[in-house]
Amino acid sequence: MAVQRQVLNSSVLSSASYDDELKELTLEFTSGRSYTYSQVPPETFESLVSAPSHGRYFNDFIKGIFF
Repeated sequence: MAVQRQVLNSSVLSSASYDDELKELTLEFTSGRSYTYSQVPPETFESLVSAPSHGRYFNDFIKGIFF
Protein backbone atom coordinates (compact mmCIF):
# COMPACT_ATOMS: atom_id res chain seq x y z
CA MET A 1 0.00 0.00 0.00
CA ALA A 2 1.43 3.34 -1.04
CA VAL A 3 0.24 6.30 0.98
CA GLN A 4 1.49 9.73 0.06
CA ARG A 5 1.25 12.60 2.54
CA GLN A 6 1.80 16.25 1.78
CA VAL A 7 1.87 19.12 4.27
CA LEU A 8 -0.06 22.05 2.81
CA ASN A 9 0.54 25.76 3.32
CA SER A 10 -3.09 26.82 3.49
CA SER A 11 -5.37 28.73 5.82
CA VAL A 12 -7.94 25.93 5.42
CA LEU A 13 -5.99 22.67 4.94
CA SER A 14 -2.96 21.51 6.92
CA SER A 15 -2.25 18.24 5.09
CA ALA A 16 -3.45 15.82 2.43
CA SER A 17 -2.83 12.08 2.33
CA TYR A 18 -3.62 9.80 -0.57
CA ASP A 19 -3.86 6.01 -0.57
CA ASP A 20 -3.16 4.76 -4.12
CA GLU A 21 -4.57 1.31 -3.47
CA LEU A 22 -7.87 2.42 -1.92
CA LYS A 23 -8.14 5.67 -3.92
CA GLU A 24 -8.86 7.52 -0.68
CA LEU A 25 -7.97 11.14 -0.03
CA THR A 26 -7.73 12.20 3.59
CA LEU A 27 -7.66 15.90 4.28
CA GLU A 28 -6.70 17.41 7.62
CA PHE A 29 -8.15 20.85 8.13
CA THR A 30 -6.58 23.62 10.18
CA SER A 31 -9.51 23.20 12.61
CA GLY A 32 -8.03 19.80 13.49
CA ARG A 33 -10.77 17.79 11.82
CA SER A 34 -10.00 15.15 9.20
CA TYR A 35 -12.22 13.82 6.44
CA THR A 36 -11.65 10.91 4.07
CA TYR A 37 -13.04 11.00 0.55
CA SER A 38 -13.49 7.79 -1.48
CA GLN A 39 -12.97 6.98 -5.16
CA VAL A 40 -10.68 9.98 -5.72
CA PRO A 41 -8.47 9.70 -8.82
CA PRO A 42 -4.73 10.18 -8.22
CA GLU A 43 -4.79 13.20 -10.55
CA THR A 44 -7.07 14.99 -8.09
CA PHE A 45 -4.54 14.55 -5.27
CA GLU A 46 -1.69 15.69 -7.52
CA SER A 47 -3.65 18.74 -8.65
CA LEU A 48 -4.61 19.62 -5.07
CA VAL A 49 -1.05 19.61 -3.77
CA SER A 50 0.24 21.61 -6.74
CA ALA A 51 -2.62 24.14 -6.80
CA PRO A 52 -1.75 27.78 -6.04
CA SER A 53 -4.68 27.83 -3.57
CA HIS A 54 -5.34 24.50 -1.85
CA GLY A 55 -8.54 25.79 -0.25
CA ARG A 56 -9.94 27.05 -3.54
CA TYR A 57 -9.07 23.75 -5.27
CA PHE A 58 -10.81 21.85 -2.47
CA ASN A 59 -13.95 23.99 -2.79
CA ASP A 60 -14.03 23.79 -6.60
CA PHE A 61 -13.04 20.17 -7.26
CA ILE A 62 -13.49 18.03 -4.12
CA LYS A 63 -16.16 19.41 -1.78
CA GLY A 64 -19.58 18.14 -2.78
CA ILE A 65 -18.12 15.91 -5.50
CA PHE A 66 -16.40 13.17 -3.49
CA PHE A 67 -17.82 11.59 -0.34
